[in-house]
Amino acid sequence: MRINGIDELGLEIFHIYDPRIVKIEDVFLVSAAVDVEGGCRIAIFSTKDFKEMDLIHMGDVDSRNAVLFPEKINGHYCLLDRPNNQFAGGVMSGSQICFSASTDLISWGRSVPVMSGNHHYWDELIGAGPPPIRTKEGWLLIYHGVATHFMSSNIYQAGVALLDANEPHKVLARCPANIFEPRESYELTGQVPNVVFPTGLLVDTSSEKPENCNEVLMYYGAADSSVCLAKTTIQKLLDCLK
Repeated sequence: MRINGIDELGLEIFHIYDPRIVKIEDVFLVSAAVDVEGGCRIAIFSTKDFKEMDLIHMGDVDSRNAVLFPEKINGHYCLLDRPNNQFAGGVMSGSQICFSASTDLISWGRSVPVMSGNHHYWDELIGAGPPPIRTKEGWLLIYHGVATHFMSSNIYQAGVALLDANEPHKVLARCPANIFEPRESYELTGQVPNVVFPTGLLVDTSSEKPENCNEVLMYYGAADSSVCLAKTTIQKLLDCLK
């Protein structure tokens, strides 16, 4: 795939990875992590056909897990990301999800903290997972958490939080326990062991069921070696928050 604008940056790029995709109006927007000399940057690309993409924005601070909301909120594009400010297993990571907004996808306003990791729990280090789902109760966010206190291995798991519909930097509820963890052999063993890493989420709206009974399809990486699919419903995710 051709990526327009990437060569003009003047940066040596090592990897582009962890893409999250939303469609706003008739354009697909892809947020991704970009490894460059000196750290990681978040980038936003646009495409209509996935034959080529245009670079819209490249961040200038060390950050990862950039996730766009699937619709504008109060006329703004909205973004979650995770600043990299501490070491974890030899790489830079972070323990705080932040929120920012933009009218043009290029200039982003002040970054506002949304929620932080919990020391000695399953989610010591955290980052946004797939793009949030809008529900009647607010934005459902599945996020990943990393337990680092086992010393021998970091364990990547997933949890769920509910963000305010109009002010998504406000957390309305957050499940204290994880909702998903590595248990199968292909999740426990691979290039990076003990990892479930959700990045894609689809809601099946084809049935005539009430909204909260719609099936949710969650695509996730397993041990950085396989792509997997898990199924649930919006109601089951909301029940985790009670």
